[in-house]
Amino acid sequence: MKYRPAFPDRFGCIQDSRAFCQTFFAWYNDHHRHSGIGMMTPAMVHYGLASEVRENRQNVLDAAYRLHPERFVGQRPRPHLLPKEVWINKPFNSEEKLIK
Repeated sequence: MKYRPAFPDRFGCIQDSRAFCQTFFAWYNDHHRHSGIGMMTPAMVHYGLASEVRENRQNVLDAAYRLHPERFVGQRPRPHLLPKEVWINKPFNSEEKLIK
């Protein structure tokens, strides 16, 4: 599935919503590349494939740079880095000061 499933205005019943979520979550986890995790899918990161994917991306970028270095303004291109941590709601650390 290439494109994000479109949310309907409303679901007819609970079964409709469950069926939609099956499609949506499969797309979100397996196909959608997230900027917050180095343009990887959650599945790539979860299953430990991110390093291999990043290495493959670097190989492609290196080949493109060798063929057309003028397109990269003299610097070798690099794929996005993976963050060390990713949070939806980072747990509060009592040692951190609250910003008010």
